[in-house]
Order: sequence, then C-alpha cells, then structure tokens
Amino acid sequence: METVSEPIVTSKPEVKKSSSSSAFQRIFRYSFVRLITLFVTVVIGVYLTIMIANMGGYVDTIMKAEIRERVTITVANNQAYKNMPKDQLNELILERIQLEEKRMGLDRPLVVRSVNFLKNAMTLNLGRAVNMSSDAGSRQVRLIILERLPYTLLLMGTSNLVLFFSAMFLALALSRNYGSIWDKIVIALTPTSSAPAWFYGIFFILIFAAVLRILPFGGVMDAPIPETFIARALSVLKHLILPASALIISTFFLSIYNWRTFFLINSSEDYVDTAKAKGLQGRDIERRYILRPTLPYIITNFALMLIGIWTGAIVTETVFQWPGLGRTIFKAIGLYDTPVIVGTTIIYAYLLAITVFLLDFVYALVDPRVKIGGGK
Repeated sequence: METVSEPIVTSKPEVKKSSSSSAFQRIFRYSFVRLITLFVTVVIGVYLTIMIANMGGYVDTIMKAEIRERVTITVANNQAYKNMPKDQLNELILERIQLEEKRMGLDRPLVVRSVNFLKNAMTLNLGRAVNMSSDAGSRQVRLIILERLPYTLLLMGTSNLVLFFSAMFLALALSRNYGSIWDKIVIALTPTSSAPAWFYGIFFILIFAAVLRILPFGGVMDAPIPETFIARALSVLKHLILPASALIISTFFLSIYNWRTFFLINSSEDYVDTAKAKGLQGRDIERRYILRPTLPYIITNFALMLIGIWTGAIVTETVFQWPGLGRTIFKAIGLYDTPVIVGTTIIYAYLLAITVFLLDFVYALVDPRVKIGGGK
C-alpha cells in the first residue's frame, strides 16, 4: 500500500508574522544607526561651537585681562589698603586675580574645560552665565533662556506662520494663473527679498514711528505697564506689528516665487495631464495630484520653519529692542558669555536632530512609496 504524503502548506499568518518581524527588525536597525549618527553629528557641532565661542582660547586672554584690570582698580580704590606696602598690595592683587580666575575656571587648560563643557551641554546642564543675568537676577543659563523664549516664540512664530501659509496658498493660486498680471508682479517684486529684515525694520521705524507716529519705535510693551490683561495684550500686539512685518516682507515675495515654481513643476507631470484628460475638477487635481505628492516637501519646510523659530532674529530683535533670544545671543557674543551661546546652540541642535529623525517616519506615513530602512 502506497503512502501518499500530503504537501506542506505554509499558513498565511506565519508568512505575515515573519514579514512583520523582518520589517520591525529593519526599522529598529535603521532607527538605531540613525540615532547614533545624529548624536555624533550633534556632539561635533556643539564642540565646534564651544571652540568657536572661545575663539580657540583667545577669549580666555581677554577675560583674564578684564579680571586683572577689574581687581586692580577695585583694590586700588579701596581705602582699607591705602597705606599697605606696595609689595603686599601686589601680592594681594595677584591672590585675588588667581581666586577670580579659579572661580571662572580659567585656571584649567581650554581643552580640559571644553571637554567638561561638552559633557555638561550634552546632558543639558547649561551651567551659569559669566556676565549675563535674567531680569530676576539669576545667572542660570536655563532661566535666562526660559525668560526670553516666550518673546521669541511670539515674534518668530507669528511672522513665520503667517509667511508660510500665506506664501504657499498665494503661490498655489498663481500656479493656476501662470503668466497673469499678478504672476508677473510677484516675479518683478522677488528681488526685494534680497534685503534683510532689519533693513525693512529701519524704514518701518522711520515711516510709522518717527514720521506718522502711529506705532512704537520698539520694545514689547508700553510704559507704564497697562493695568488690565486686555490692555497689556493690545500693547504687546501694537509693538509686535513692525518687527513681524519686517520679517514677513523680507522674504515674502521670494517664498511665493519658490512655492509657485515648485507647484508649476509638479503640475506639469504626466499623471496630472492624465487627470485633466479624465475631466477631473481643478480643485480635485490640486488636492490629489499636486498637494498630496508634494506633502513630504511641505512637511519638511514646515518642520524646519518651526525649528528655526528657536534661533530668533538677532539683528532684527536688536533693532526693535525686542527682548527675545536673538537679542540675548547678540549680547552674549558681545560679552564673550560662552555658556549662554552654547546653551542656545545645544537646544537648537537637539531640536533639529529630533526633527530630522521624526521626518523619516512622517514621510513613510504620508507617502506609501517610502520604506524606512530601504526595505521592500
């Protein structure tokens, strides 16, 4: 009697389970390598920032000279040491200079301090500022940054969000009317974006503050401070108009032109022509065949725009006396306050690295063609 062996049939759940396990391993491996790469990049960037902020050790020489001058003047003007012998006075000055240098960490080599600085920065231990302080009198870098951050978020957030969405939707409208009078006007005005925001800011101050006297020269609130919440909010809004307008107008027409060109390129694809041939409405074509394929690019620009809010606008905030992070960084550079410079840089670097990492997964969600880790 012959024995007939039954064919081995692999169940679909097992195949699906194996495929899911392989995809998970691929994603995990990719995420691990990506995180390590981004972390190394952040470490190198922060260490270079530390060395640049110290000018390779030249800032140490400047700070030691300032300490020597300050201590010498303080001791010389102290009446208690007026009758002290010159040798003892010099020893006292030298001792106090050494104590001050030790307090500020200048008694150790720059290489050693830079490594310790890097270790503290990577663990978000931002330390104490050298010359700057918060309005409350604290020298903690964390408190200085947190105190200035809301003003920068208000200014940069408002201007960037208005610029991003207005430029994108206006560009989409222009791409529908290629060659129209409005299209030509935008192209003609695009070179105006070559001027920086502070340039327009100075003109706005001259026109609306000095001549017309309808808006304030700068600052963030009227003096004396209004009593009610609504009055304070309106005061802040009034002071926000000029700096936000300067930031928007400085890149407004260039942003419209870039988005318009981008939409025109995508609207000339073959699949868009096929959709038009099938008789689909213009709005449906824009939504399904132009905006949807370009969604990863739009998301990338939006995410990087949000991260850019953190840096502030150094010169523009200084021109308008806006108490944000940009002005704080400007003051820190002028005072050689390395902890404040590195503190703002490390947080920006972390935010940028996290954004770049998450964008890979967002691409996979919005575009099925993208496979994390290069899998099929």
